[in-house]
Amino acid sequence: MSSKLEQLQDLLAPVVESLGYECWGLEFISQGRHSLLRIYIDHANGILVEDCEKVSRQISGVLDVEDPISSEYTLEVSSPGMDRPLFTLEHFAKHVGEQVKIKLRSPFEGRRNFQGLLRGVEEQDVVVLVDDHEFLLPIDQIDKANVIPRFD
Repeated sequence: MSSKLEQLQDLLAPVVESLGYECWGLEFISQGRHSLLRIYIDHANGILVEDCEKVSRQISGVLDVEDPISSEYTLEVSSPGMDRPLFTLEHFAKHVGEQVKIKLRSPFEGRRNFQGLLRGVEEQDVVVLVDDHEFLLPIDQIDKANVIPRFD
C-alpha cells in the first residue's frame, strides 16, 4: 500500500467505523490534476444510498479540515458490491472457495493476470488455483483483486 493510501486509511477508517460501518477499503487513483478517492463501506445489513451519503458527509468534513490531498479530487463512497475488491489477507480468507480475478504490479512466473479459484492464504501469500496449477501470489505484489460474482 502506498504511503498516501496508508495515510488516508489511518485518517478515514476510524470515521467510517464510528458511524457503525466497516471500512472495507480505499482506492486513490491519481488522474493528472484531478484524482479519485473511492471509499468502500460495508455492513451486515447491506449498504443503501443513504448510508453512502451519511459517510460521505462525515468524510468530506474530515478531509476539509485535515486537507491530506493537495490536488483536486472526487470523493466517492460505495458498497463493495458483488464483485467486491479484496484489499487485505483477511478479505481473501473470507472469500476462500470463490472465483477471483487478480492483477499483479509486476509479472510473476511470466504473467500479471490470474483468474481462478481462491484456495486460501498462507502467511503473506494468496493461494489461487488456475487451470489445475496452484500459484502463491505475494499480497504486496497484488495491484487489484476482485471476487467474480456467481449467478446460480
